[in-house]
Amino acid sequence: MALPSGRLAVYVAFHFVLLGSPSVTAAPPAVGGSGVLSLLRPYDLFYYSGVRAYFDGDWTKAAELLEKSIATKESLLTVRRRCHAEYSEEGSLWDLWALDWVQQRAECLRFCVGRSVTPAGQLPVSSDIEYEFGTRNPYNYLQVTYYKLEKLQKAASAAHTYFVANPNHLEMRNNIEKYRRMEGVTEEAFQDREIENEKHWVLYDAAVQYEASSDWARASKQWKACVNETLRQTEECRVQCEVASQRLPEDRGVDSVDGMFEKAAALSLSLLSCRQYCVTQVATRPGRISAQENYLPTQLEHLHIAQFKAGDISGAVQTLRSLLLFYPTDAASLDNLQLYHETLGGDTEPPGTQPAQEIVRYVSRSLQEKKLLYFGMENLDFTFTDPDLWTPEDVVPESLREVWRADQEKTNDKIKEGEQQEEVDDSGFYAGGPVRQVGVTITMDDQILNGTNRVVLDGVMTEKECEKILHLATAAASAGDGYRGRRSPHTPHETFEGLTVLRAVKFAQDGLVNQSDARLLHELGERVRDLLHSYFRSPSGLFVSFTHLVCRSAIAGDQEGRLDLSHPVHVDNCLLEPDTKQCWKELPAFIHRDLSAILYLNDNFDGGELFFTNRDAKTVTAQVKPSCGRLVGFSSGPVNPHGVTAVTNGRRCSLALWFTKEKPYRDMEREEAEALWAADGQSVERSRGRGRVTGAKDEL
Repeated sequence: MALPSGRLAVYVAFHFVLLGSPSVTAAPPAVGGSGVLSLLRPYDLFYYSGVRAYFDGDWTKAAELLEKSIATKESLLTVRRRCHAEYSEEGSLWDLWALDWVQQRAECLRFCVGRSVTPAGQLPVSSDIEYEFGTRNPYNYLQVTYYKLEKLQKAASAAHTYFVANPNHLEMRNNIEKYRRMEGVTEEAFQDREIENEKHWVLYDAAVQYEASSDWARASKQWKACVNETLRQTEECRVQCEVASQRLPEDRGVDSVDGMFEKAAALSLSLLSCRQYCVTQVATRPGRISAQENYLPTQLEHLHIAQFKAGDISGAVQTLRSLLLFYPTDAASLDNLQLYHETLGGDTEPPGTQPAQEIVRYVSRSLQEKKLLYFGMENLDFTFTDPDLWTPEDVVPESLREVWRADQEKTNDKIKEGEQQEEVDDSGFYAGGPVRQVGVTITMDDQILNGTNRVVLDGVMTEKECEKILHLATAAASAGDGYRGRRSPHTPHETFEGLTVLRAVKFAQDGLVNQSDARLLHELGERVRDLLHSYFRSPSGLFVSFTHLVCRSAIAGDQEGRLDLSHPVHVDNCLLEPDTKQCWKELPAFIHRDLSAILYLNDNFDGGELFFTNRDAKTVTAQVKPSCGRLVGFSSGPVNPHGVTAVTNGRRCSLALWFTKEKPYRDMEREEAEALWAADGQSVERSRGRGRVTGAKDEL
């Protein structure tokens, strides 16, 4: 049987719509009263009812209905997933004789979903509801609701889950800090309740950390898991596109036969577009507006490098061949492939080095869908925005290529603009102010340090003062202080010890350390604050946010062949993404920090140099060697990524300090220490404006 060519694409589209619209016709509910009651009702109905109860002040009912809306939505996704798996036999896309099979499968899917979901529950929800759940607004309401019900652990959990997707919500940030100080709220409360949908980002971040520490074996394992989870999340998204209800397009007033084909084409193209959009959805972090470009190819690039450096050459070849499916002419990748072949020792292709089959299927399927979508754009007045930068030009019809190239150029320009933002510092600090303390000299400034708002000052402490603080560290510092007892927070090749001002004061009161040493530790914070406040010409008050005396010691016999860092490259007040060169000002970063400082106490060790990099976390722009009384100060934002080289011999001690312009984040521990001195009848020069602070700790 032959069909007119103009109807062929429409028929193919109709093939898809029958596969993808199991809920256009509602299935009958299960027989029996109990069966009907057990069916899933519309989750948007529970949500609207919960919001009404919230504004009526009926907190118990609001909590019940809001939780039910979240649970029902997840159950609906599970039902769709299960039904898709039950009827997942694939037919040929181009088999025009498969109409009976397509209809039967659609009926089976409708029946399967109808066994668990009411007819109303199968209907599409409004775009408003999609936005509410996409921005996690149910957790916003739940946070207040549980607070009113005095269920603080649940309130903190809801607040944290909402804040993950809304990191700029200042009120929620303040609420979370309040919950952290409330009795009965444990650290376990601050877990993301939506983490199951974000596992690929957890793996991604872990892989970046292992890579920064040059732990290539673990980095390789994490990148591989990240690739697999990204593929799984993408497939999950595609399943929901296929099994979820589809909205019928508007009737354009054509005759009944053509109108049916037109609607079928529009529905099928919408389905294909939904599947393609899954790339963007999976590559967008919670709370972000834009997706990370080239998310899956970027992972493959990291994976093959990690595999090569970990010694898995065959795995690196397979991964690199998989990457070349996206960018087959990339010169750097082809050069690396040649290097890997030479490393393997010849031209013979070892087994298991062909592209991974799941990547082959991913690329092939995506290209097939793109061809249909571009056909729809050219012939059926359909709008489609390609989410991928790797789409080959020959997939795009000639008539659309000029517009397509213009869009590609705009995207590339946007990426370049993001890279250029690296040089901008909006901290409000301006280096070059006066240094009023006698004996302190400027050793390195912005020009020498190749950056913005960076300075090295010498003579901040005397040799005797360094000795006193070193003695204090030896007498009172405890392993892992500030890191919940972890012996080595950043590397297993070094031990880590820390001491806070408050702890030093308490030791002094118990007679375990000299009172004068504890007071000097406190006073050094004020000394550094005054120096940096003047040099960086801070237009507002500058408050000590946290002070931490830290010592790192190389573990004898554990330094052979060491490639990791004492502290991996990071930014103090935002989460650095080296791949995208973005730095996200959100938790768990210490977003209130404005100025950072390290005051060194000694130099009788090997390694342990502070270094600055560009946002790629690789290009080193400056290094600073520690010595007694040397102070390094810099703005805490994204213009100053930094790390610490490995301490390979001896013990490196320094005083890490952070300062904030925000009064609510001044250091509570310093205030407590001053209160203890006051209670003993000892006077102390108070810095301006002491108050509350978060309980978080970090070090340099």
